[in-house]
Amino acid sequence: MFENILIYFVVIPLLMLGLIALSRNVQQIRAVAVAGSTALLALSVYVLCEYLGMRQAGNTDPMLFTGSWQWFAPLHINLAVGVDGISIAMLILSSIIIFAGSFASWKIENPKGFFLWLILLSTGVFGFFICVDLFTMFMFYEVALIPMYLLIGLWGTGRKEYSAMKLTLMLMGGSAFLMLGLIGIYYHSAPEGGQLTWNILEIAKNDAIPHGWQSFLFPLTFVGFGVLGAMFPFHTWSPDGHACAPTAVSMLHAGVLMKLGGYGCFRVAIYLMPWAANELAFIFLILTGISVVYGAFSACVQTDLKYINAYSSVSHCGMVLFAILMLNTTAMTGAIMQMLSHGLMTALFFALIGMIYGRTHTRDIRLMGGLMKIMPFLGVSYVIAGFASLGLPGLSGFVAEMTIFVGSFQHADMFHRVFTIAACCSIVITAVYILRVVGKLLLGPVYDKHHLTLTDAVWWERLSAVTLIVSVAAIGCFPNFFTELINFTFSPEIFKVIGM
Repeated sequence: MFENILIYFVVIPLLMLGLIALSRNVQQIRAVAVAGSTALLALSVYVLCEYLGMRQAGNTDPMLFTGSWQWFAPLHINLAVGVDGISIAMLILSSIIIFAGSFASWKIENPKGFFLWLILLSTGVFGFFICVDLFTMFMFYEVALIPMYLLIGLWGTGRKEYSAMKLTLMLMGGSAFLMLGLIGIYYHSAPEGGQLTWNILEIAKNDAIPHGWQSFLFPLTFVGFGVLGAMFPFHTWSPDGHACAPTAVSMLHAGVLMKLGGYGCFRVAIYLMPWAANELAFIFLILTGISVVYGAFSACVQTDLKYINAYSSVSHCGMVLFAILMLNTTAMTGAIMQMLSHGLMTALFFALIGMIYGRTHTRDIRLMGGLMKIMPFLGVSYVIAGFASLGLPGLSGFVAEMTIFVGSFQHADMFHRVFTIAACCSIVITAVYILRVVGKLLLGPVYDKHHLTLTDAVWWERLSAVTLIVSVAAIGCFPNFFTELINFTFSPEIFKVIGM
């Protein structure tokens, strides 16, 4: 088993859990967190280099680094792993945010318990992205969700118990829909008389799910994953959960965990049930289109920094699902780029918000002003994150959103183009709330004279922010590298396999 490199994305976090449990002081806990997150980042870069080398050598398999080990024979459950360009992009995103989050949590209270639950959440995230067995994927999905309750309930702020319970109940409700959908897929995974399987590649190759059952199972799986992707009207857990979560949890939650929703919608719902996706996409396009515009408008009227970013995440994650439902190569490539872009910039936002809150002890923009003079590094970093969010050329947001809009406008019918234009208008709304926050928070006279005694970011905060800023700029300046990494997943050979 350990000959497969992908297994180490689960092994390393499990080793981190054991070492943190044995740690006796804060310094040892920090050392384990930083060393483990650095190892995960190095591993993801190594897998990326190996993947690109294998593609350049002519390997055209849908998934690389595949492996399968029997787990529970009566139900044909296996620990089956494999990655393509999209999976690797998500692994890199996850490792970058966990690395940055380790430094953003440098001064967290009760660090042992916090990092134990945070690393367990990370184990679920990495396991989800490397699995191609539906049952095992669902297991890791739940492992990623459950720690959120304790991380918010114990280390959060504000109405943390309410927010933790609301988040858990809504996501568990989505998991119930998802479980029903996955069981249905399993029992229709093979032709009549064939052996049932949970393996995504085998199910797609068999193409055995009847159209009638696809029409029933597609909404279950899409809604199940869509709840985590903050799809309207199942988004209400997201603002409360983000607002009350501690900094690193907000970073990982918005930056990575919500991407499980978009990834799952593509990898399971659309990849395995393409006929139903074509027939029913218009229903979910309406819902995701509402998410894009509604989230942006809602962010405009908020005064709490975390709520502003949380509603912004509803809008940007809605755009991911919106693009996936366009069912063409360009829009889907834009969706994956948007997942990367939003993951990095929203993690940067939440990291900076946590740093500012740790100094001012408020997130209300009405009670702050002139902070650019007092903490210039944090101020400039916030402006960069804001520019990425509103789609400034040269940063990741521009590349992702432009690709989505170009792909969406390829549909010549009025329905698709009207919703595409509405989604484009969200850019203007985003500029409104970003520039409003920058003006109130950073510019003008200092609102509170006590803020004059505050200090700027220290070295571990700077390292966390710079890591994310460099990543956002890298996508914006070198988009071809990332599109080429993603595009093979949408090549004619693969689309032929899944019937699209």
